[in-house]
Amino acid sequence: MCPAFAGAPPPDHGFRERQLTLLRGTFFAKRTLRDMPQYSLDHLDQIEAEAIYILRETAAQFQNPALLFSGGKDSIVMAHLAAKAFWPAKIPFPLLHVDTGHNFAETLQYRDAFVEKLGARLVVGLVQDSIDKGRVKEEKGPFASRNKLQTVTLLDTIEEQQYDACLGGGRRDEEKARAKERFFSHRDDFGQWDPKNQRPELWNLFNGKYHPGEHFRVFPLSNFTEMDVWMYIKREEIELPSLYFAHEREVFARNGSYLAVSEFVPMLDTEQAERKTVRFRTIGDITCTGAVESSASTLDEVIAEVAAARQTERGTRSDDKRSETAMEDRKREGYF
Repeated sequence: MCPAFAGAPPPDHGFRERQLTLLRGTFFAKRTLRDMPQYSLDHLDQIEAEAIYILRETAAQFQNPALLFSGGKDSIVMAHLAAKAFWPAKIPFPLLHVDTGHNFAETLQYRDAFVEKLGARLVVGLVQDSIDKGRVKEEKGPFASRNKLQTVTLLDTIEEQQYDACLGGGRRDEEKARAKERFFSHRDDFGQWDPKNQRPELWNLFNGKYHPGEHFRVFPLSNFTEMDVWMYIKREEIELPSLYFAHEREVFARNGSYLAVSEFVPMLDTEQAERKTVRFRTIGDITCTGAVESSASTLDEVIAEVAAARQTERGTRSDDKRSETAMEDRKREGYF
């Protein structure tokens, strides 16, 4: 043995392992959960990813799809998701608006500005054209609405443009008929929906096969709720029509909600116009879309109001109150 090491303690072969263990313990003790890599998505990320997957599946499985766009918050979110899904390319399908002719002016102004900003192509089907051609008979009287007439205009536009799929902003939490929908909702050659004869959707497998003349309605936002939509709008900083926020407007009470005073809605002798601060939870034909009294003028205030609401947004739509199965009856005929 070398004299320099005479009397030295025997080598400790476990020293290196103990030092590494100590270092590891110190390293992980100093790290917080925020420092650790995250492999899970929050709720909004999950439903966003699901919707984008559905949008891409639609583009992959169909030859000529269209995105139904009304200027309402759901169709706005769907178009926003489509822009993200196919970025940096443009949305690969047109935006289709079925115009009743009785829309809010604010909705049409927003629609045109939104489409221009998005760089998308807009296709408009006019209910007035269907009336002029004798395809539908216009309702008359104080309770008349063109909302139901949209079905024929939609089906005619689908046939004329040869769309094999139409993306809609329907959500399952809106109404019991919509809760029955699949993501890929098959329609027969008459445009009709049969809720008892839908195709199974196992995991993320979707069957887009159809016979000539048939088509599909696709609903990427099916698993969104109204609150999810508003939270997503806030997170993504999506601009909305001013109708969704509190503003002063002349309205009159009918069927538990306030209808906007307009040339398209005759008032009864017992009804009286009054000026109130209101907002709209959903946007559609001016003749059937009801407002609610509200002071919510910001997204945070709207979200708080929606959280406290005990009535769904469809509760302000007078066309849904015509019968217990009004929505399902319209959907069977080819409605959105």
